[in-house]
Amino acid sequence: MPTREEAPPGRAALAYVVPERHAVLGTALRGPYPEGFEVGDFALGCFWGAERRYWQLPGGVWTTLVGFQGGYTPHPVDDEMRTGLTGHAETVRVVFDPARVSYGDLLTLFWESHDPTQGFRQGNDVGTHVRSVLFPHSPAQRAAAEGSRARYQRALSAAGYGGITTEILPAEEHPFYPASALHQQYLARNPAGYCGLGGTGVSCPKAG
Repeated sequence: MPTREEAPPGRAALAYVVPERHAVLGTALRGPYPEGFEVGDFALGCFWGAERRYWQLPGGVWTTLVGFQGGYTPHPVDDEMRTGLTGHAETVRVVFDPARVSYGDLLTLFWESHDPTQGFRQGNDVGTHVRSVLFPHSPAQRAAAEGSRARYQRALSAAGYGGITTEILPAEEHPFYPASALHQQYLARNPAGYCGLGGTGVSCPKAG
């Protein structure tokens, strides 16, 4: 990981325009969000394919958007991200109705959609920006994230995999910076576009 001193200084505000509406769901990307809905932030490699996994969940997901989280540079742009020095991970923000889909269900999709044992890598994608991170928004989300990580580690170990490298970082300490229009719902606009996402084939056990 880069140090804070190595990171570009960034800027005080977004350097580009973010679309108002989701290209598939038609919902507001940056809010306002319906009362009672929750937010979950998931970094699991290249966010193009990761975002598609979440908007395709049947019911409960209200909107998704991609961005950068977990680093140092405020309001980074693509050129800065590609240096690997901002410290951010490519992240999917999921706004969901907890009465229809649980945070635990979103965690299951997270674990089963990538290999969380690869460190700064997902398949052919290499770099700190494709590392595995969860950004819980509440103590309940953090407890669920930690519990699911422990359960999945046991399942992966039994299947011959190594240790999980997924970080769990509090969302309130790691601002989410939306990516540019090019990246939002990229695979909806480019169905044949690149998707480097791939799971281990090991199922994540449910809680309890």
